[in-house]
Amino acid sequence: MVVIGGKGITMKLNTIKVLAFLCTIFILYLLFWPVSIDPLAWESPKSKGYTGDFEKNNRLDGMKYFSIEEYSEPEHIVYREGWLYAATKTGAIIRIREDGKGLQKIANTKGRPLGFDFDNEGSIIVADPLYGKHGGLLKISNFENGEGDINLLTDKVENTPLNFIDAVVVSNNGIIYFTDASQSTKAKDIGDVGRAGEIDILENRSTGRVLEYNPATKKTRVLIKGISFANGIALSTDEKYLFINETGKYRVWKLNLEKDQMLSTKEESQFAEVIIENLPGLPDNMMAGKDGRLWIGLIMPRNNFLEFSADKPILRKMAMRLPAKMLPKGAGYSHVIAINESGEVVEDMQSDSITYTNITGVTETEEVLYFHHLNDEKAIGWLKKEDLGF
Repeated sequence: MVVIGGKGITMKLNTIKVLAFLCTIFILYLLFWPVSIDPLAWESPKSKGYTGDFEKNNRLDGMKYFSIEEYSEPEHIVYREGWLYAATKTGAIIRIREDGKGLQKIANTKGRPLGFDFDNEGSIIVADPLYGKHGGLLKISNFENGEGDINLLTDKVENTPLNFIDAVVVSNNGIIYFTDASQSTKAKDIGDVGRAGEIDILENRSTGRVLEYNPATKKTRVLIKGISFANGIALSTDEKYLFINETGKYRVWKLNLEKDQMLSTKEESQFAEVIIENLPGLPDNMMAGKDGRLWIGLIMPRNNFLEFSADKPILRKMAMRLPAKMLPKGAGYSHVIAINESGEVVEDMQSDSITYTNITGVTETEEVLYFHHLNDEKAIGWLKKEDLGF
């Protein structure tokens, strides 16, 4: 019995040694394996959660849907002359009537079109970070036959590439404003814009910027830089200001376009100010709506890991060594807000029960709200404004 017990103890000790060795290897891997990011410490504001203007509600619970067939992830939607245009995961830009009928594919960039807008000629100006060598600002015209002509407007500024072109808005005078979400994260190399966005926010080096492209001169210039994932943008009603979602720091900027000076940093000044901050989720797309409303999709709630590790970059570096599916991120939730041009919250709509999560933005027409998203639903969600009390 003693001998058998001795063998049993020996086997247990050997097992413990093996497990201890494997744990040591895993810890060393988490601490020292090379990764592509070099996170910076930053002071994250303490989240107030779903309180005040963001008190939990179920206003999105009655959402209705119409199918967009085989197409998925309509990340951005623009309404024009009775059509809803949407940029989808496969590179296709589609359009469908506002009642959900008559779907047509009008072009395919073979990349991943994100934000887009129409110019004064009726052409579509598209930000596609996976197009060509490293993404670019595109113009799509002659699309009535279903195969629009695609031309590259710009893919660099000051001889540096646009690594993560993201959102677009076109002014009445033809000037195109767009965001380059990050200079440090190269979306084309990663091949997945969602993953690339997660990596950039995890690193939080604040290398995003807002740019201007002048079609008359074909010149591109930087308006502001130093933004932590420069995302959705919209113009003020008088087009004197540009509003910018800073996803990585949960806030919105207001940039004075009449001040002809490129800002070398993102510090507040006479040229730029933060009009709302410490949002309970990550702001994604921004769309100008009716009556001065600026609609913002909060794609997911802030998560505890990002909050805790804000001033601990080593933890965020360790997280990058985990498999992609284990990367800490916020839980799925449905949440959109509207602010006015002063940054005051005028609408807040949420749901914790619908499957239509990861809402990136809202397109408002006279009677309906249509919801952009990045989940697996092959559909566009909508709600009648009169049912929401508008």
